[in-house]
Amino acid sequence: MLVLFQNMQKSFADSLHAELLDSEPAYLGAMDVDFSEEADIYVINTCSVTENADKRFKTIVKQAQKVNADAFVAAVGCYAQLKPEELAAVDGVDLVLGATEKFKITDYINDLSKNDFGEVHSCEIEDADFYVGSYSIGDRTRAFLKVQDGCDYKCTYCTIPLARGISRSDTLENVLKNAKEISEKGIKEIVLTGVNIGDYGKGEFGNKKHEHTFYELVQALDQVEGIERLRISSIEPNLLKNETIEFVSTSKTFVPHFHVPLQSGSDEILKLMRRRYMSDLYVDRVSKIKEVMPYACIGVDVIVGFPGETDDHFLDTYNFLAGLDISYLHVFTYSERDHTVAAELDGVVSQDVRKKRSKMLRGLSVKKRRAFYESQLGSKRTVLFEAENKEGYIHGFTENYVKVKAPWNPELVNTLHEVELTHIDEDGLVRFEFI
Repeated sequence: MLVLFQNMQKSFADSLHAELLDSEPAYLGAMDVDFSEEADIYVINTCSVTENADKRFKTIVKQAQKVNADAFVAAVGCYAQLKPEELAAVDGVDLVLGATEKFKITDYINDLSKNDFGEVHSCEIEDADFYVGSYSIGDRTRAFLKVQDGCDYKCTYCTIPLARGISRSDTLENVLKNAKEISEKGIKEIVLTGVNIGDYGKGEFGNKKHEHTFYELVQALDQVEGIERLRISSIEPNLLKNETIEFVSTSKTFVPHFHVPLQSGSDEILKLMRRRYMSDLYVDRVSKIKEVMPYACIGVDVIVGFPGETDDHFLDTYNFLAGLDISYLHVFTYSERDHTVAAELDGVVSQDVRKKRSKMLRGLSVKKRRAFYESQLGSKRTVLFEAENKEGYIHGFTENYVKVKAPWNPELVNTLHEVELTHIDEDGLVRFEFI
């Protein structure tokens, strides 16, 4: 048996499954199972964006060991590339693979015997210069289509370039092929993902220049038959061009939902972060979106407690966000990461202050989301219903990312319905009436 856990990419999962079936007799009959079920092999895909992500790895390994203490545990992903020896030392870990090695995992599984110390195979990050196209399917209502990997930006707080390598892209031909495959499986929505998706086209054929632009990618995907919805995941404000925004506003498949990282509303802090824009450009992006799509949902990433962030800097950020026509926030508390410029900066903000600022922005996010939901009441939207029964309710999302709820009805799963949004329930979700 095989467990694939925590953001495993479909192509990686499928190729691993195929390799196991075609290899030694011991692997014949390999099948994927849920993480909570007993398995012979657990593959854990690690993250290293935040300190909590690092800490969570040990908890996940312990969960696997509780289910099967004799299971073979392999670690892949960003944390595995950045700190392979640290992961290898975790009790229960048998194998750690770096950024390129993870795609050849069966080359490193000679048997399923437990190791006293994790075996490490990790490349130099400069070797991570090729692209493996992939997509993942979760609850079978939505698929995540990866179009780009790596990042050439040098944000002072970020370890992603150290863990994922240079910016590189899938070929346009392969992206369209994967999108068509997804549509043929009956999946209603595709979310475009990548490390820096606005940089799509760079490294498409192994070269350093852009073969295509993100705008050209969006135009091409809009023509793929059978796709009901296309959603853009997080995209840098300097890479979200007016032409893309305008195209989405008239697209037959792309939905009016944007997630645009800000990180700080203070230009001084943005400079310390080495972001590639100032706050005025961000205002322009939000204004343009709302100009052509007043009903659009806009999500924002923001970091609190960055070194040098004074009370005045934080208030600049808070007031900046409070005055923007945005819909919700993803708030990240800054955590020091090894081998980053920010970790060496002066002006360290205490943990107590970081937590206080985070709490304030999370409170602002609640208010923003509520205001956005209220602005949508009385409007007619299309809802895609999801597969999970949550305490007797089925949930879904409108095209502009309003989360709705209704009494559980399995016939609604993975279906699209026109509704009128009527009121907000006590848990902050929106109720509706079918049209």
